Amino acid sequence: MKQKLGILSLGCPRNLVDAESITGRLNFKGYKIIEDVTGADVALVNTCAFTQDAKLESIDAILDLIELKKQGKVKKIIVYGCLAQRYKDELRRQLPEVDAFVGTLGLNHETKRFALTPAHYAYLKICEGCVNNCSYCVIPKIKGKLTSLDEVSIINKVKRFNNEKISELNIIGQDITGFGIDRYGQSQLTALLKKIIDSTPDIGWIRLLYLNPERVSDELLAMIKASTRICKYIDLPIQHINNRVLSLMRRNITEKGIVSLIQKIRKIIPGVCLRTSLIVGFPSETDEEFKQLFNFVQDIKFERLGVFIYSREEGTPAYNFKGQVPKELKEERFNMIMSSQAGIAADVNSKLLGKSILVLVEDKLDGAYIGRTQYDAPEVDGVVYINSKKALKKGEFVKVKITDTLEYDLVGEVKS
Repeated sequence: MKQKLGILSLGCPRNLVDAESITGRLNFKGYKIIEDVTGADVALVNTCAFTQDAKLESIDAILDLIELKKQGKVKKIIVYGCLAQRYKDELRRQLPEVDAFVGTLGLNHETKRFALTPAHYAYLKICEGCVNNCSYCVIPKIKGKLTSLDEVSIINKVKRFNNEKISELNIIGQDITGFGIDRYGQSQLTALLKKIIDSTPDIGWIRLLYLNPERVSDELLAMIKASTRICKYIDLPIQHINNRVLSLMRRNITEKGIVSLIQKIRKIIPGVCLRTSLIVGFPSETDEEFKQLFNFVQDIKFERLGVFIYSREEGTPAYNFKGQVPKELKEERFNMIMSSQAGIAADVNSKLLGKSILVLVEDKLDGAYIGRTQYDAPEVDGVVYINSKKALKKGEFVKVKITDTLEYDLVGEVKS
């Protein structure tokens, strides 16, 4: 009888790709994969250690599994991923109930993937580690230096995705603009994208996630504009806008460079959706510097925006920076920007009222359907609530007329 393996993957999509890889290997070795860890012979939790909150979530998940093991509902526990990589010895001492700790395994060249995403979309990780050395980030310590997956492995993977007839391919990495720097001394992302497009004629959308502002080239922007299949969605983490703070963060770009790049993107790709991420409460961030960031967000009006409260991570240069900002002030700054962005997002959505847009059907819910536009990445952005008299299929692309707009979501109907 096959042993049952239950898996819980925490953190970002990059972690999910790792979970699919290790699950695929274990499935190939004879384990039966089940969705619920309760009742599993082996429960595997894929952990995240990017921020303090992520670490606490991972530890809580481990403690929950230990409780299930005590109740006899789980036989063995394996802790895998970033938390295990970074704190293996400490965890082993404090959590003797865990049967094994396995650190990160690096890039995967496997052919046995076990899909943990819905059947109509997938993530493709083209690089691991990072070429940047931002002062606040612990990823280089966990994942190491940038390593690009070889092109042959990438094209083999995308051909399999094409054969599986997925609707959307999300290309991910810590910084996909760094792809190829370790092998060729400069980014090869644009050249790789051309080959991916040529190899995937049956995939409707190709989405690029995490483009570092330093390496967004004119050539890359021209390709995004010209391709009918690359989503007009650019995820461009800028983190801050004040030059002093950017320098302390080791971001290697200035306010002038960021503004110029945003203007160029919007000029080259009309109607583009810009997503960014920001950090508030970075050590020594003054009220005036935060105000500059707040005003910048109001002026630029990003279509999508996420904010992180600075997390002080041991082992990073910023950990020892003077002027650590109090928690309450960091939370206040976070709330100010998110409150402002809610109004911006609502205004962005309101401009779609009455328009017909292409939507990818995701699921059915209470008699209606849920979908996404090309301007919304899985799990992180808004959705479209679709009313349709005719039955729709998951993974199907449909034209939806927008009949109502919400703060972050849309409502529409499919004409029968």
